Amino acid sequence: MSSKTMLPVLGGILLAAVLIGYRLTSRTAYENAAYELELVEGDFEIRRYPELTLASTPMQGSRVGEDGSFMRLFGYISGENARQQKIAMTVPVFMQSDSEEAGSMQFVVPTEVAENGAPEPSADNVSLATRPAGRYAVVRFAGDLNDSTYSVQHERLETWMESLNLSAVTGSFSSAGYDPPWTPGFLRRNEVLVRIENSETNP
Repeated sequence: MSSKTMLPVLGGILLAAVLIGYRLTSRTAYENAAYELELVEGDFEIRRYPELTLASTPMQGSRVGEDGSFMRLFGYISGENARQQKIAMTVPVFMQSDSEEAGSMQFVVPTEVAENGAPEPSADNVSLATRPAGRYAVVRFAGDLNDSTYSVQHERLETWMESLNLSAVTGSFSSAGYDPPWTPGFLRRNEVLVRIENSETNP
């Protein structure tokens, strides 16, 4: 086989290896927070979530855990809890903004662990919380998740909700990331979501 023929073959093998490695370490390898899909319109969805148990920690000025918030939560699932229990990673990672400067990052506790009672965190800056059950409006997008992209998608979601005469529960906007940081931007799945008022009614 000539060198000219070998290059495309080797390139194909390398690409396949990268994609296989990505699949084994990407969101497909983790439990996904369960929900029922009620409506899809392009990038927009309405979902019905059950109540979720969360491990939560304060987050300062970042949507991607650069302040150490991600590692605090990773410590909790790695055994820094009252039972020294190893807990599986799940997706997505939620980020709730309480203000422009501060908010919280949250891991979803796996269903089986939550049903048996999630262990209390050992660290003072990690706590257990719940995410209310209900209907949520969501916009999905690829690329980086940062303050700029969040602002654009937040506005898109509000506009879409207005077209359906849906109102957001005050203070319930959040973002969600599904992929590890080494995932190429065009393959990343990000979301902005918000709880809908009067969640028991249909759109």
